[in-house]
Amino acid sequence: MNIETVKGSIRSVFDFPKEGIHFRDITTLLKETEYFNYVVDVLYEKYKDKGITKIVCLESRGFILGGALAYRLNAGFVPIRKPGKLPAEHYTKKYDLEYGTDEIQIHKDAFDDNETILLHDDLLATGGTALASLDLLSNFNLNKIYVNFLIELNPLNGRDKFNEDLDIYSLFQFD
Repeated sequence: MNIETVKGSIRSVFDFPKEGIHFRDITTLLKETEYFNYVVDVLYEKYKDKGITKIVCLESRGFILGGALAYRLNAGFVPIRKPGKLPAEHYTKKYDLEYGTDEIQIHKDAFDDNETILLHDDLLATGGTALASLDLLSNFNLNKIYVNFLIELNPLNGRDKFNEDLDIYSLFQFD
């Protein structure tokens, strides 16, 4: 098993969810036991010694690997959800997407002080969702934040929008 084989399992879908968008579909990776396990194992090895106490994941595809990784790292799982999905008091952030606007929320009691977290999502495109998530996380007294994506779309330069001191890792790069 190697990273290029696993990367090659990601399906490309053109004009989805709307015309002009080149969608990277991870369901073709996730359905293969060996590929799914490989990705979780690689991410576990990357973060196992970082002292991570919570995995924060974005709805909805981020939940898939994030849950498995939280289990492997013996960490808690904190969801960032779309409006109307969280039952308790929460923070809200509105932000722009590459093809519209959106809103995300996180529970106000998601963390204790000085936790070390890993923010995980499946895709870094323009960076809007991840930046909005980091803005939500600024409401908490956290020790350290690591940021991880399964896929990074290099031509969209999303990484350039983040603070250069932020530890960002993407497993797969697409040009």
